Amino acid sequence: MLIEDEYIRLIFGLKLKQIRTEKKLSLFGLAKLTGLSKSYLNEIEKGKKYPKTDKIILLSEGLEVPYDHMVSLKLDKNLAPIGEILQSKILKEIPLDLFGIQENNLIDIIANAPAKVNAFISTIIKIAQNYNLTRESFFLASLRSYQEAHNNYFEDIEEDVEKFANAYHLDLNKKITSTDLEEILVEEFNYKIDTEELAKHNNLNELRNIFIPKKNTLLISKDITEAQKTFIYAKEIAYNFLTIEDRLYTFPWIKFESFDQVLNNFIASYFAGALIIPKQNLVEELKTFFDQEKWNSSTFQNIIDKYNCSAETFYQRLTNILPKQFYIKNLFFLRFTHKLNSEQYKLTKELHITQQQAPHGNRSNEHYCRRWVSLNSITELEQLKKESAFGIQISSYENSDNEYIVLSSATSDPFKRDQNRSVSIGLLISPNLKKRLQFVKDKNIPKKIVGVTCETCSVKNCSDRAAEPWRIQKEQQNESIANSVDKIINTYT
Repeated sequence: MLIEDEYIRLIFGLKLKQIRTEKKLSLFGLAKLTGLSKSYLNEIEKGKKYPKTDKIILLSEGLEVPYDHMVSLKLDKNLAPIGEILQSKILKEIPLDLFGIQENNLIDIIANAPAKVNAFISTIIKIAQNYNLTRESFFLASLRSYQEAHNNYFEDIEEDVEKFANAYHLDLNKKITSTDLEEILVEEFNYKIDTEELAKHNNLNELRNIFIPKKNTLLISKDITEAQKTFIYAKEIAYNFLTIEDRLYTFPWIKFESFDQVLNNFIASYFAGALIIPKQNLVEELKTFFDQEKWNSSTFQNIIDKYNCSAETFYQRLTNILPKQFYIKNLFFLRFTHKLNSEQYKLTKELHITQQQAPHGNRSNEHYCRRWVSLNSITELEQLKKESAFGIQISSYENSDNEYIVLSSATSDPFKRDQNRSVSIGLLISPNLKKRLQFVKDKNIPKKIVGVTCETCSVKNCSDRAAEPWRIQKEQQNESIANSVDKIINTYT
């Protein structure tokens, strides 16, 4: 294995700092002892510089440590876990810069309390292993955190969409079609569109497109809808107009090489959604809709139908617009999938703005509450054999004062056979929401008390229950035992 210069610098810096602190020397004191400047020593300890041989000799003599020990890459037991972390390159995988964290600062934190921090890191790794946290899910969790930190609204991308529309004289007041975008891809970006190749490969029936960069060719499935084709073209335009080179080449994606590819896929998808559903148009329509005192599902569907998009694209776009334009920030987005004749519902995508709203994903294979409108809309779709189903519900959580108004749309899964899915958006009912959405007060909207999972739900006599509440029963049992023990102790004291 080739050892990188950066790794060697970091290890030397960590060892120097450890030796200096063990000898109770400040950087100023070490500078006086060796004749080297304080700023230079600081850069060495932070892994920014590696000293030349004569400087290492000065450090070795001043600290009374053998030269060979100074330059050895072997670390003592306190620093050994840090060496393992650095060699594993895990810090390169974590998108630290998105959260304003410098790698050297993180290493410095670890070095200051190696035993405790390494124990913490080991704990996180064990939890990740127990819950099957993959590199993929780690990157997607990082992306969600990035979105949530920005309330899922990115002004720079919104502005890029307007610049693109102006540059190519695209009228955003009209419904964007695949024909509009295909012409730009072919004429401006020299794309070749192939609708025949994917059909020749039976094992690729779940892919909608493949981009071949060397040939500048887009292979696209014949079976996709007009909305899907428009979204794919819009993403390709984003990659080109924003000059994004480190990208994914399939939709849906099947693998990625780095977090940058995941982030760039999100940027292109955001651009596509903002192009197909322009911000200003949607804001005006929502203002009118929110002023209605009675909920009307037909009016809501009519708004969606004005755009050449899927229900998922529309609901995702709401998560951009509602926090920024309407100050509705306590919301969540969920996507569930369900295979026909299966008892399991999978939460395959989630986003929580402002706080970790319930419900949220769990990795313990528990049964999600069957009272959720997200699951009920799928059930309605399957039982009535509809092409699409819609549901609305006010959900009240057991043992919580929080209420959410939740909208959900279900369709067949466009990427998998014999599988259906729903997308939902939930808004926390607050004084602000009641001012913004007049129809929240509509008494015809069904209300339900819900849980998170059946195993943790204390709702009694639930006819929709898919599993016994063994976890909450265990908690109650432990609490009862603890109370009895306290009584016994108090009796004797």
